[in-house]
Amino acid sequence: MNERTDASAQGAATDLDIDGDRLREECGVFGIFGHPDAAAITALGLHALQHRGQEAAGIVSFDGKRFHSERRLGLVADTFSRREVIDHLPGTAAVGHVRYSTTGETILRNVQPLFAELDAGGFAVGHNGNLTNGLTLRRQLVRDGAMMQSTTDTEVILHLVARANRNRFVDRFVEALRMIEGAYSLVGLTNKKLVGARDPLGIRPLVLGMLDGCPILASETCALDIIGAQYVRDIENGEVVVFDEDGAQSHKPFPPMAPRPCIFEYIYFSRPDSVVGGRPVYEIRKAVGMQLAREAPAEADVIVPVPDSGVPAAIGYARESGIPYELGIIRNHYVGRTFIQPTQTIRDQGVRMKHSANRVAVAGRRIVLVDDSIVRGTTSRKIVQMMREAGASEVHFRIASPPITHPDYYGIDTPERDKLLAATHDLDSMRRFIGADSLAFLSIEGIYRAMGEDSRNPLRPQFTDHCFTGDYPTGLTDRTAQESTPRQLSLLAEAS
Repeated sequence: MNERTDASAQGAATDLDIDGDRLREECGVFGIFGHPDAAAITALGLHALQHRGQEAAGIVSFDGKRFHSERRLGLVADTFSRREVIDHLPGTAAVGHVRYSTTGETILRNVQPLFAELDAGGFAVGHNGNLTNGLTLRRQLVRDGAMMQSTTDTEVILHLVARANRNRFVDRFVEALRMIEGAYSLVGLTNKKLVGARDPLGIRPLVLGMLDGCPILASETCALDIIGAQYVRDIENGEVVVFDEDGAQSHKPFPPMAPRPCIFEYIYFSRPDSVVGGRPVYEIRKAVGMQLAREAPAEADVIVPVPDSGVPAAIGYARESGIPYELGIIRNHYVGRTFIQPTQTIRDQGVRMKHSANRVAVAGRRIVLVDDSIVRGTTSRKIVQMMREAGASEVHFRIASPPITHPDYYGIDTPERDKLLAATHDLDSMRRFIGADSLAFLSIEGIYRAMGEDSRNPLRPQFTDHCFTGDYPTGLTDRTAQESTPRQLSLLAEAS
């Protein structure tokens, strides 16, 4: 159902959880092998990756004889900063995970790393991404007698490894990977090995680092920086890496494919101080803002970022346009989702609890608001209203990415298409919906230029940009099945 721009639609929109109008981070993974402080280092790494998932965190360690697991709901600092918790995770090898649920509820049995006892010993696995045939595989596994303990697609990988008819673990692991489709970066731990894998297109990131001669796998380089580890390289698309007492091995079991990393890692998800695919995220976001200023200039007095993700792009926009940059919105970092209470009054005040207008910077001025994206548009409208109430004479909105017109199935929690503002409105109706004097998005060609690619070259390295283009680079088995038999699969999803 399309969102309307009349008064009744505007009133209904205030009922939405303001956090539901942002793209959700996926997950973050971390693993280390051979270090005496493995669990403590993993906790620090997960702390650096907290932006990728704030709902739950877990660590599994191995002490040479037994596996130990601590999995908790909430933030890393709320649990894993306590010495007594780390003391319950002895050993020189560990893997960890921070989670935002894209499949499965936020309940303890879904918190990763997941662990299972296989015939060759224990195996723990953490997954960043989403399997686009996970539900189909799950249904077949259950029919074959598998007993699922969680509702997350990651458990499918455990069962596939357990059932693989191979002798060596790495061969069993690869056999399981051959059966899945979609996006994944995986870290796994056995009683002898740390393993990592990246999907054949490299949609989700995974990097290799070293600390005191010990290998580390992590979703982003910022997790290496926090522990003083050295960045070695990115794990390649389609690569499986194995670390054990004999050293490191690299396997490339899939046919070579051109990488298609997720472009949203640069626009939104990765921390600004990370380097993704050899590109500094902060510099890319500034370049995106500069390109946006070229494509969509505005007559204004100040540039105002929507914190925090809009800050680097706003710096770039200000630099290119020559218009001063001001902190016209101040973000309160100490208000979490738990603050949002089920009363209309509190919901109406939700944006102001997270964002406050800096009246000194905006009153009487023409402002350009710069943000990274628009999803449903409800938060953007509240921020525009806040700026007007603070005295802004004009409010121009500039978005440092193309319009999001298609949902994601690779680990980003986006609404279905009929809930995406850009999929149901033209540009002018979007402008009227959010209440801005003007609205403009960066073009898809512009974002490639900002990435340093020639957008006119058909042979350019391609990113996974399906949210803007509808070009999904993998099969969507579950989606196709759902469209053909929606009732059957919806019942299965409810039962799981």
